[in-house]
Order: sequence, then structure tokens, then C-alpha cells
Amino acid sequence: MFKKILIANRGEIALRVQRACREMGIKAVMVYSEADRDAKYVRLADEAVCIGPASSTHSYLNMPAIISAAEVTDAEAIHPGYGFLSENADFAERVERSGFTFIGPTPESIRLMGDKVSAKQAMIRAGVPCVPGSEGALPDDPVVIKRTAKAVGYPVIIKAAGGGGGRGMRVVHTEAALLHAVQTTKAEAGAAFGNPEVYMEKFLQNPRHIEIQILADTHRNAVYLGERDCSMQRRHQKVIEEAPAPGIPRRLIEKIGDRCATACKKIGYRGAGTFEFLYENGEFYFIEMNTRVQVEHPVTEWISGVDIVRTQIAVAAGEKLPFTQRQIQLRGHAIECRINAEDPYKFTPSPGRITTWHAPGGPGVRVDSHAYTNYFVPPNYDSMIGKIIVHGDTREQALARMRTALAETVIEGIKTNIPLHRELMVDANFVTGGTNIHYLEEWLSQRDR
Repeated sequence: MFKKILIANRGEIALRVQRACREMGIKAVMVYSEADRDAKYVRLADEAVCIGPASSTHSYLNMPAIISAAEVTDAEAIHPGYGFLSENADFAERVERSGFTFIGPTPESIRLMGDKVSAKQAMIRAGVPCVPGSEGALPDDPVVIKRTAKAVGYPVIIKAAGGGGGRGMRVVHTEAALLHAVQTTKAEAGAAFGNPEVYMEKFLQNPRHIEIQILADTHRNAVYLGERDCSMQRRHQKVIEEAPAPGIPRRLIEKIGDRCATACKKIGYRGAGTFEFLYENGEFYFIEMNTRVQVEHPVTEWISGVDIVRTQIAVAAGEKLPFTQRQIQLRGHAIECRINAEDPYKFTPSPGRITTWHAPGGPGVRVDSHAYTNYFVPPNYDSMIGKIIVHGDTREQALARMRTALAETVIEGIKTNIPLHRELMVDANFVTGGTNIHYLEEWLSQRDR
């Protein structure tokens, strides 16, 4: 096992990984920007190294600075968390070439699954169902583009091969708008991701967003830990996640989960990963794979009893998965609310000093956050300042516990989206379960009328 790990991230995930290291008897090295100098996890670290100014470009995305910090502190491995460099194959490669272990998949796996076209082709070969669409990247020939769209059937969605996070996609309803949409998306993709390739898929009208959590080791073992429902989202950004997904038959989950685990074995995947699907009319359609730990991993940890971050570290050190698929037993229901420093309905960021921070507690309540009273939320990064996660024996109990937890939470000095979460937890359709990916945006538009 590693003796020292460098954590190349910030915020709640940095603290989460640090806690896993401490539990495993591993020393944790934190890198931080000047804006995060007073962060809780920096103060709690065994060692901490400032790697640059507030700008993430010059700090958390600065590969040479991160690797240099690992060298001067004698770290053996680097955990990238999520976001920033976590799915950057070049970074993973530089980490390994510098003599450190990258706590994540191989650079080859990241490249394969990071390009949406190659990922889709790999999944088709592995027997994972995909959304109908182009067989690869769209060519420049307008005749072929129009023919492909006609075969798929309108509406279609044009997606950037190297995209992610809801960026680089455009829905097209008519042939008249098709070529312009393709060219515009190509230009945006080239500027945002350095890869102008785009592909086409059938645009599903009312799907749910369902994802399968997998873990794989270097000994060709792979398991899935059930599913998560992440359909409550705005502009492709998740707001609430839960596990298991309400109303989907277990036999369908087991069937798609087995295919995901098999796919991991076929591509030689290692570590934690998530297969993301659109689910409509009883069918799953693969859209992408996230080759890292997810923000919403706690809901899966709670229903499965598996510590995903700890397992990530163990697998990276060469250990076998400590369980088989048959040994994984899912129990109860878990819900996560992302707490963001933003206006709850306008969604404008609200950085600043937190004058009061009171986290909820009680049975079945977990809070993952790096914030505290007098903490200054910097304006330079993502607005998420924490997550409230609850677990209950049933979905009804989990909902009740989340309502109580949100009522107990006090955050003053800045605006947060807690009022939005409180409303959604009593919304009749959400309480029933099974809302689609468009529900929250439609709910918000009706609320604003």
C-alpha cells in the first residue's frame, strides 16, 4: 500500500480523499492555490504545497507544478478527484512517466472513453446498447450528413466527440437547420475541447438519466454497484441524485450492469468509473463513460456499503477487489442534494464569506463539505460548496430525512440553492419518482410565470 498520496484537487472531494487516506494510514499531501490557502483540508494535511495563483489554469490545471509538488514531497501516487485533470489522459501519462501511480484508469482507457465516438464504438463491440446515430464522426460531405439524419429520424442531437459537462451539443428538429448546427457545433468543439469532430444521435424526447457505477481491478475483475438516477438536472448539470432509480425493474438493472462490468473487462479498465445512460420506454442507451469518481458517489456508497474512494486507492496499489458481484447487497435508498453558493432560482454565483454554517445531523444523514463558519467562498471555481446525503430503509424515509436535514441546515452570509431543494423535496412529481431530464427546467419555467 502507498505511504503517501498527493491529492490534486480542491473543495469537498479533496477533503473526502484526505479522509480515506487517513483511515488507511496513508499520509496526504495537499496542493492548493493562493485562493484556497485557508481551506480546511489544507490545514488538516500532513503536507501542503502552494502550486500557483487563484486561476485554475495556473494552479489546479498546471501539470508541471503538480508533478513537482509530488517530487518534492516524495509522494508515491496522485489522486485527481473529479473535474480539473481527472479525465486528462496526457496528465495521467505524465504522472506515470514521472514515476508515480495515477489513481485512476490507464491513459489509454481515458483516451478511449474520453472521445465519445471511440467510446460508443467500443461499447457497441462490448454489447452495451447505444443511442441510434452516426457510426462515427460526421464527415464534411453535406449529402452524407443529411442522409444520416434522415436515417436516424428527427429530432437529432449533434454532439462534440471530445465534449462533456453538457457543453458541445445542439438539438436539430429540421433538415433546414441541420448543416448550420453541425458547423456551429464543430467550431465550438474545436475551440472548447481542441477536437472539432462531432457525431449525431437520435434525440430522445423524455428520457431519464441513469448511471451504473463500476469498480475494476488490474486482475480482470469488475463489478457494478447498482444504479443512480440523476435526472433532476438543469442545463445538463445535476442537482439531485438518488439510488436506486425509482420504478426501474431490477432485472433490467442487473442486465445492463452485467454488460457494463463485462465491457470493463474487455477494455482492460481499472479503478472507478460510471456508465451514463438515457433510459426511455424500458430501454437503456449508452451516452458516455466518466473515467473518475463522481460527485454523486456517496449515494452508491450508502446503499452498497462499499467505500468507493478507498477501493480506488487499493486497486491503484495493485490489490484485488475485496468482493465479488454476488457479495454486493444493495440496501435501502439514498438521496443527495448538491449545495451550491448561488441564487436558488436565478443561479447566479454567490461567492463571499460564510458568516454562519450549521450542518444537519441525525440518523442517516451525511454531509460532505469543506465549508465552515468564516470560510470565504472564492469566485474562481465551481459554485458547489457541499453535499447533503441521506439514507433510509425506504425512499419515503429518505425523502423525510432529507426534508429534515434541509430544514436544519443554516448557511448565512451568502446565497445558496437550499430553498430550491426544499421546494423540490415536496414536489408531487418528484415525490412520486421517475421524472425525466427536462422536468426541472420545465418546473422552473412554470414557477417564473
